[in-house]
Parts: sequence; structure tokens; C-alpha cells
Amino acid sequence: MPSNTKYIFVTGGVTSSLGKGIISASLAKLLQSRGYAVTIQKLDPYINVDPGTLNPYEHGECYVTNDGAETDLDLGHYERFLNVPTSQANNITTGRIYQTVINKERDGDYLGKTVQVIPHITDEIKRRIKLLGETGDFEIVITEIGGTVGDIESLPYIEAVRQMKWEMGSDCMVIHLTLIPYLSAAGELKTKPTQHSVKTLLEYGVQPDVLVCRTEHHLSKDIRRKIALFCNVQVNAVIESIDASTIYDVPLLMMKEQLDKVVLSKLKLSNRHDPDMEHWKAFLGKMKNPTSEIRIGLVGKYIELKDAYKSIAEAIIHAGVSNECRVNVEWIHSEKVTKENVQDLMKNLKGIIVAPGFGDRGIEGKITAIQYARENKIPFLGICLGMQCAVIEFARNVLGWKDAHSTEMNPNTKHPVIDFMEEQKKITAKGGTMRLGLYACKISKGTKALQIYGKSNITERHRHRYEFNNKYLNQFSANGMMHSGVNPVNELVEMIELRDHPWFIGVQFHPEYKSTVVNPHPLFVKFVKAAMEHSK
Repeated sequence: MPSNTKYIFVTGGVTSSLGKGIISASLAKLLQSRGYAVTIQKLDPYINVDPGTLNPYEHGECYVTNDGAETDLDLGHYERFLNVPTSQANNITTGRIYQTVINKERDGDYLGKTVQVIPHITDEIKRRIKLLGETGDFEIVITEIGGTVGDIESLPYIEAVRQMKWEMGSDCMVIHLTLIPYLSAAGELKTKPTQHSVKTLLEYGVQPDVLVCRTEHHLSKDIRRKIALFCNVQVNAVIESIDASTIYDVPLLMMKEQLDKVVLSKLKLSNRHDPDMEHWKAFLGKMKNPTSEIRIGLVGKYIELKDAYKSIAEAIIHAGVSNECRVNVEWIHSEKVTKENVQDLMKNLKGIIVAPGFGDRGIEGKITAIQYARENKIPFLGICLGMQCAVIEFARNVLGWKDAHSTEMNPNTKHPVIDFMEEQKKITAKGGTMRLGLYACKISKGTKALQIYGKSNITERHRHRYEFNNKYLNQFSANGMMHSGVNPVNELVEMIELRDHPWFIGVQFHPEYKSTVVNPHPLFVKFVKAAMEHSK
């Protein structure tokens, strides 16, 4: 292992959902802006091998990396902040750790020894943590540990951190994210939950080096001194993380608190140069001072949990900033869209996105929304299942095949316009059996898609099982739905668009996964622009 790789662990206490992912991404952004090569990984304590089979209501969206790993949505934050792709090695679950250890035991790798949590599970955790450092690409690896200190599930991870701190000394440090609640009846901030959380961490043999304190009110010097005294950290290592209006404020708030300076000092690294955050400040300036405003609809079936469409929501923000426009998203439940109410639901929208998903719940509502967008010439973007629904809608209402469907929803349809890929018909297991990760797409000349991307050869990330059924290509094309992008290897349709519509595009891939603050995705940028033009 290269001796120059430093490791930072981010743990959470008191309560979940404090924003470990955003703090990790913000710190990484500051270190990157000082000239360090940084990556972030997430350790998830659940026993699922990956989040691919989890219901979005359970865990938010499943984020897909270039190499086809189905991962935690925090990896999306990491990529959006850092503009650096993540991989399979950036997300580790308890399920994957145990699966590896059990497979090794079955293969006789442990030479008949009793296999135990310590050392075998903790050794495998440490091996996975160090993989990114061993590539030689990164000087600093930030590892976020999911869950809350004290959870039975995360114990082996905390033990692995204790061992790494013991083995590596100042090449390793721990940031503990905690909560300082405000009691309105008493009119004061309370430090006791933080003290208890640190005490729990100390019981496991881990002394945090930095405390990041989530709070609704500013921390006074006295409170900082009290936390430092009771939690055994330096006063300058008690960092205030006050509630922000947007996650994109957090890197600048952490810079003001000098979190990056404290971290570099603990790791015995030089400051190199001041953080260059000018691009970030410009992004925030445009975000907070838009010159126009529009309303678009996002039609999906998991809208009760906004995290189910996290990457799409963030890609819309990036595209809005790029157009200096505030995009107000109306979240529309696809199960509630009917032919009778679609006009009322959609009449004020300047653009419509139909979201990805699996299964037949809410499918007819998506199809109805697409028909409305097509007939009323409203800018439309269909993503994955959203594209497939656009194909089904066109087949039913333009080609006149009233029973047209996807074999995912209706295996007996006479017009299976969306169908399984041949090689997948033999697969019965659900996990990791889709077209996953980066695939090439060749865009045809004379298409809107080519204008949007400005080049004919692109790559995009996928996560789906069903495809456009190529035996119907000619009928669709003859009636005005072009296949504007195809996979050059197996001729699968990647993009569709309508000839007689100002802006109607469906994509089989997930463009939202590649949108970042530095590089907003062109499809979203041009969709927002089209919606702005439609509003005029």
C-alpha cells in the first residue's frame, strides 16, 4: 500500500440522516480544490449484497456507476460534488463482506481455522477500505460509515476503524458527525446527546479527531469549549454545521469553519494552496439569483420519498443554473393521473419528465401523461421506463395497436413493443441481471439528439432489463418516431424522438447519473431551455 495515502473515516451519532454524505462530499471538494486527489467510499451496514433489489421507499434511488455497480445514493453526491467517477470499490455492504468471507471459507482459504468477526470480517473490511488507496490514483480516501454509532450492524466497521487507527497512526483520522439539539422550552442548545455519542464511540476504542455538529443555531465559544472538554478534542476541531438552504452551500460553510485546514493538520499534510472555489461560488450565485422561472412536472410512482429520484432532482437544479432559471418541480404521482384529470394536473407545466421505475403500478398514468405532452406539444423527456412508456403510448394512439405493451407488464400482448433481450430470457435471479453501467450509443445525423450532444458517439449509464423491440422499428419510423440513437454493438435502441414535436425525447439510459455541478448534463440543460421557450 502506498505510504502516502491518508484515510479519513466519517461516522454518525445521535440520529441518522444528519448528512454524513454531504459532509464527506463537501470536505472532499475542499481538499480537491487545494490540489489533492480525493475519493469517497460508503460502507453500508445492511445485509443486502447491494441496493439493487431494495425498494426505493426503503433506501431512496439506486445509483449506478460506470462499471455497473448498483450503489447507495450517496455516491451520487460524491460524483456531483467532485466530478470524479466512482466504481464498485466505492460502495461496500455487510452482505458483500460476509459473502466474500463465506466463499473463502468454503474454498478452504482459512486452512481450517474458526472463522470469526475478528479477525476475518474486520480484515476483509480493511482490505476493501484500502483498495482505493492501493490504486495509486488517490492521496486521500474518505470513508463514510452508514448508520449510527451504537447500531449493532455497524460494530464490525467501527472495530475495523479502531484497528486501522492503531496500525496507521497519523495516516488515519476520524470525523464524528453529531447533533446539538435546540430545546425551545429551555431556549438553549444541548450538548449531552453529543457527549453520549462520543462516549459510545470511546467504548469501542475510537477517539474522534474532529466533531462536526449539526445545529439549527450558531454554537457559541462557550459551547464549543464545553464540547471539546467533554469529548476530548481540540476546540478548533469542534466544527459547526448549521442548517443550510441548499446542500451546495455546505462546502462553503465548511470552508468558513476551516474543516479542511483542521483535517490537513491532523493528517500532517501541507495546505498546498488556498481552496479554489470560484466556480462553486459562481454556481451558487446563479442558483440563488435566477433571471427566469418555470414549472415542470416529474411524473413517477415513488414521489412520496423525494430521494427515490435524487439524481433527477439534482440534474434539474444543475440544468436550471446553467440556464439561469429557477425550475420549480411539481411532483405528480403516476397512479393519480387519469384521462379525466390529466388536463387539470398538467395545464400549468412547461415541461414534463416521466421517471424510471419497475413494475406495472402507475404505468397507465405515465402513458396518459405522455399522450398529453405529445398532443399538446409540451417539451418531454422520458427516462428508461419513461422512454418505454412513450413507445407504448405511440404504438397505442398513433399506430392504433390498442393492446401494445411491454412484456414486463403484459406477457401476453400481441404487440410486445418493449421486450426482454433474448440472452436475458433464461435468467431467473433478480440481483445484478440487468444491462448495467456504461454503454456506447451512436447518434444519427439530422436528429435533435445530435444537436443536444454535439457529437455522434457518446456513452451513458444503464439500469434496465427490457428493450425496444426492433422488429417494430420500421412502423415506428414511418409514422414519425425516430430511433435517434442505437448501441453500435447490438443495435439496441438507446434514444427515440418525434419528428413533428418541438422537443420530445426518450432515452433508455439514465442521463441523471452523469450530471455534476461542473458538467450539467446536456439533455437536462436543453430540456429546461425548451421548457423556457415553451413558456414564452
